[in-house]
Amino acid sequence: AYEMSASLVGSEMCIRDSLTSASVQLGYDELTAYWANTKGPLSMKYTKLERNWVMYDVGNSALVLLNTSVVPIYFNAINTGASSADLVVAWGNAQTIASLVIAMLMPILGALADYAGNKIKFFLGFFLTGLVLCLAQAIPMSAMAFLTVYVLCTIGLNSSMTFYDAMLPDITTDERMDAVSSSGYACGYIGSTVPSIICLALIMGGPALGVPTMLATCLSFIITGAWWLIFTLPLIRTYKQKYGRERGPEDTIGHIVGGVFSEVGHTMREIAHNKTVLVYMIAFFFYIDGVHTVISMATSYGSALGIDSTQLVLALLVTQFVAFPSAIIYGKLAGRVGTLNMILVAVAAYMGIVLFAAFFLKTAFEFWVLAIMVGLFQGGVQALSRSYFGRIIPKEKSNEYYGFFDIFGRYASVMGTFLVSVVTSLTGNPSLGVLSIGVLLIVGFMLLVRLSRMTRAAEHAA
Repeated sequence: AYEMSASLVGSEMCIRDSLTSASVQLGYDELTAYWANTKGPLSMKYTKLERNWVMYDVGNSALVLLNTSVVPIYFNAINTGASSADLVVAWGNAQTIASLVIAMLMPILGALADYAGNKIKFFLGFFLTGLVLCLAQAIPMSAMAFLTVYVLCTIGLNSSMTFYDAMLPDITTDERMDAVSSSGYACGYIGSTVPSIICLALIMGGPALGVPTMLATCLSFIITGAWWLIFTLPLIRTYKQKYGRERGPEDTIGHIVGGVFSEVGHTMREIAHNKTVLVYMIAFFFYIDGVHTVISMATSYGSALGIDSTQLVLALLVTQFVAFPSAIIYGKLAGRVGTLNMILVAVAAYMGIVLFAAFFLKTAFEFWVLAIMVGLFQGGVQALSRSYFGRIIPKEKSNEYYGFFDIFGRYASVMGTFLVSVVTSLTGNPSLGVLSIGVLLIVGFMLLVRLSRMTRAAEHAA
């Protein structure tokens, strides 16, 4: 099983290498210079800050891809003796714990980070935590020890992405937000394939060069971590917080910390009185559950069904390439037919994806079909959800609001993965666990329809 996962990683990297060779030949400096003087994928020029912000998506997406494709297969391989249901439950519980910790931390840290100059500090702290733990996964260890390190690494990664999302109002304008956000996801999808190709080539060709498969796989964590670091440095060097509360003489550390909880309560009351934000966040809570759970559980679910690990990774690689143009198209369509309408289309599509996974997913070919369907809508719904929220919130409190935004997303992830784990445990059937996600998607869709009607009514009244 372990060698199958290694073969999978190798195949994935070969495909990615061929599709991203132009970027590799240009080199990092040449590539960024090229982007600075040409139009981006949405036919608009990037500013330097927008480009560097997009670069972080290129960096962190490599680890996201590794975590969703190779890591579950590797965990299943080293966790010998466990049944398919036990593997799905263990992986679902790990995702639940990571999501729960992030959801509890973000509102408090978000309130602190909204003070001018603090956002980059919190971003840097969580980024470095995730980076160190990414590298730590290269150390051979038991299955449970590996899962613990993975959970902590995921907390660092996803927490840094919360502060990264909150930078969006600082680095661009409302009019460009959909395009920049979509470009981040699109470039992240395609860029993440480069380190994966390198890692897979190392795993496949390593034994012929005297490098054991286990060592080659451990090196893949180091390669991915290095990629993440390289594409994060430009953002760290150039980002300046534009919106934030100034810290006065009375704002000592003790005063700030003591006031965080009252500030969080105040923001909660603001959200409760803003019907547009409130309805959207509740809808987001439900529909993003389906998106995140499908992404985080897909490989583990496919492995539990007995689908060959090489097929799983290659299919998820195809997801990246399908998602690249799809995210760009979504950004364009949002400008024509409306951001909210395009989110509705994606949620409806995910209902179909969940039904397909529950009733029809049995073979590798069907997993490929699933991967392509996910790629068509995954990037678009994530990018537009992020940018739509950025337009309807107060810019000076973006980090605190995005903290709550992340709570709703992370608690949704807790609910989704926990729901899959519980239903699978009770029935012994992973397919029924996947089917349970559809209820949450339906609720989210209905709330989005209500929000759309509220928005139209407000526009007519104006």
